[in-house]
Amino acid sequence: MKTMIMIVLMGLFSVNSHSQCTEKPTSTNDPTAIGIVIYSNDVETIWNAIRFANFSKKQGDTVSIFLLGKGVELDNLIKTEKDLKEQANTFLDNGGIILGCGTCLQSRNNKDPKVCKFSSMGDLYELVRKNKIVMTF
Repeated sequence: MKTMIMIVLMGLFSVNSHSQCTEKPTSTNDPTAIGIVIYSNDVETIWNAIRFANFSKKQGDTVSIFLLGKGVELDNLIKTEKDLKEQANTFLDNGGIILGCGTCLQSRNNKDPKVCKFSSMGDLYELVRKNKIVMTF
């Protein structure tokens, strides 16, 4: 009886290992579309979000950033935060676009943002719909 169970188990393991060998391996290096929504005005949080965006772009991914709520304060924060300005400039210099909620910018009397472009809920909706991964910070 023990011998029969062992033979059955060995047969199952050999089928399982064979099927694993014939499957096409998935690559973690395939580019993907990543959307990042930043709604914090915490310097470290924004810095890490944009740093992640820059890293992802270097891996070949497409990255979109949308600033919402307090996140639109990035425009003022880069005036005093050198490291944050450096990350934002790197993202923009590499073809990245940062969108900012127009209503949120207006409520903070920012009529001429330097880092982001005036955008709408429609733009945020498109970011969510078109990106495979959406992260919030």
